[in-house]
Amino acid sequence: MAAHSGPNKHAVAPMEVSVEAGNAGAAEWLDDDGRPCRKGTFWTASAHIITAVIGSGVLSLAWAIAQLGWVAGPAAMLLFAFVTYYTATLLAECYRTGDPETGKRNYTYMDAVRSNLGGAKVVFCGVIQYANLVGVAIGYTIASSISMKAIRRAGCFHTNGHGDPCNSSSIPYMILFGVVQILFSQIPDFDQIWWLSIVAAVMSFTYSSIGLALGIAQTISNGGFKGSLTGISIGADVTSTQKIWHSLQAFGDIAFAYSFSNILIEIQDTIKAPPPSESKVMQKATRLSVATTTIFYMLCGCMGYAAFGDAAPDNLLTGFGFYEPFWLLDVANIAIVVHLVGAYQVFCQPIFAFVERRAAAAWPDSAFISRELRVGPFALSLFRLTWRSAFVCVTTVVAMLLPFFGNVVGFLGAVSFWPLTVYFPVEMYIKQRRVPRGSTKWICLQTLSISCLIVSIAAAAGSIADVIDALKVYRPFSG
Repeated sequence: MAAHSGPNKHAVAPMEVSVEAGNAGAAEWLDDDGRPCRKGTFWTASAHIITAVIGSGVLSLAWAIAQLGWVAGPAAMLLFAFVTYYTATLLAECYRTGDPETGKRNYTYMDAVRSNLGGAKVVFCGVIQYANLVGVAIGYTIASSISMKAIRRAGCFHTNGHGDPCNSSSIPYMILFGVVQILFSQIPDFDQIWWLSIVAAVMSFTYSSIGLALGIAQTISNGGFKGSLTGISIGADVTSTQKIWHSLQAFGDIAFAYSFSNILIEIQDTIKAPPPSESKVMQKATRLSVATTTIFYMLCGCMGYAAFGDAAPDNLLTGFGFYEPFWLLDVANIAIVVHLVGAYQVFCQPIFAFVERRAAAAWPDSAFISRELRVGPFALSLFRLTWRSAFVCVTTVVAMLLPFFGNVVGFLGAVSFWPLTVYFPVEMYIKQRRVPRGSTKWICLQTLSISCLIVSIAAAAGSIADVIDALKVYRPFSG
């Protein structure tokens, strides 16, 4: 921006220029920070959150409720829905430092931690956030291959009967998913994947609804609800130690089924400039998304448990709780794959942006990094093409190498749940709002934080026990 437009030659701060110099043309397409105008709305933010939250994890909730029973299962779901919503509203207020409408923007979670807390906490936040996002990318590659494999198996069972093992390798499906992701990864940034998020959000409702309908149908054919008040009973198949580990893991599964705080600030950075302030829009979007998600989770989890009782599979649509109607299972599994294609992008865009910002700052004059060729929604630059494609290739190879990575994702979820969903939002809120130490509010916030830390540690212990079990029978590329 020209700092000395017109006759007055005195230097003007860039932010004032658009007003003072009557530079209206530029001001219309630039936001207050000089970046292109953000176009996100309440609806696009809600679609991003729903795409991120309703992962295929919804299908394992019947298993989680089976571990806890009719009392603790639904209670844990409502509790974690409230915790996620409450801490997300705290985090949304940290998007701008100072005034909620004109304060300095924080573009990423790390920026928010840097401007509010600073020091070693910034590095701690970065490591946990990006490790979690990479883990999710690998987990989604495996999940999509399981659903593609399930489509093939459903057809095989239908043709050859349920006695046929119908085994096949998931590696070709992982490669196919990787190829699709290389293509979509060329979409330059978060703001431009809104359409992919909306498609993905519709797909998540599709497969959740099919899971729900099949659960209801199964419950009716059983002639009533299965399950018990306290969950799986200790007996010949389940030792008391296993019951404890599985219950802890179930708590973890439910807690992480809601978490999206690792990309909340990045989603908020797509919302158009105030009024109303971005934090108000984000809080409304969070309210809608968490409420919608909770209703779906309760319905899918509870009906799955009602249909199968203690035998609830850890994935309703691919664990072959249902065999027929096989075409409906295929529709549901196709919807899961399409949803995972979108969700992968929602989680990977922050990683892409982080690396590309660092590279642009380190080599500002490099044509390899900065030159772009636009083709529709895709902006092709050599650096983006090579780095993003390499990232997708690495995640795909790791997925092939560790087919039990779902358990590792459970562990990553457990480790990152407390710092990202609870600790940082609470600490930043206390700092920003200057909540006095020792006041009732301060004590309540710290109690919430410590309780969630205990849940995180317990769930991490449950996941480690699971990973150790999986390693005993592990063979690389055996998926």
